[in-house]
Amino acid sequence: MDDPSPKGRVILVGAGPGAADLLTMRAVRALASADVVVHDGLVSPDIMALIPPAARRIGVAKRRARHTLPQDQIGALLVAEARAGNIVVRLKGGDPFIFGRGGEEVVACQAAGVPVEAIPGISAANGASASLLLPLTHRDHASIVSFVAGECRGLADQDWAGLAGKGRTLVIYMGLAGAMAIADKLMADGLAPETPVAVIERATQAGERMVTSLLADLGDLVAREAIESPALIIVGAVATLPAKALALAKEIPCPVY
Repeated sequence: MDDPSPKGRVILVGAGPGAADLLTMRAVRALASADVVVHDGLVSPDIMALIPPAARRIGVAKRRARHTLPQDQIGALLVAEARAGNIVVRLKGGDPFIFGRGGEEVVACQAAGVPVEAIPGISAANGASASLLLPLTHRDHASIVSFVAGECRGLADQDWAGLAGKGRTLVIYMGLAGAMAIADKLMADGLAPETPVAVIERATQAGERMVTSLLADLGDLVAREAIESPALIIVGAVATLPAKALALAKEIPCPVY
């Protein structure tokens, strides 16, 4: 069936950082309506369990240097399924428009005349920050936040000067494999080796953890702690705040009533 159906459409849905109860109500409704769910590999099992049993599942997981489908073929898949009259949910970790290639998929649908909408999700940075009580901004430490993709293609040619440092927080997505090169790049661009860093693994999910160190140790930290994806790297003074708050809480005795 090649003609667009009044029913057929594509819904880009942000799955958030992992915990199912962080999905928006609109996202849950969209999943419940799906005929087809085209999903990423890092969508958590708890969220996958919300997909209706009758809905077809199509995995298009992306891993470093290994893609199940190239991005243009994912767009073509969405269009074909919608033209067949299906409600197609494109389920993405985090938010579709923050390193989620949602913009490319919107263009593919619009070019084909397929109705498309996007439902935002809590981004990985926001989810990890809240779950670990690590504010990305703080009146005393950071008034600017920058998000970058750390997939290191052309890293040496990029200018990261000013993305991190005093009064700034840098959040690095997809940076585990290139952690050593990222640290070297930041230090070469002027960031002090003793700048605090935090790496948050599996934020909001079972097995969540945060490890902290200094920028010069970032590559060794990732290897030493055997950190695996999904994970975020946070660079800046805010990386020390959860530990400081915990230490302060231990010093202050609980009031007795």
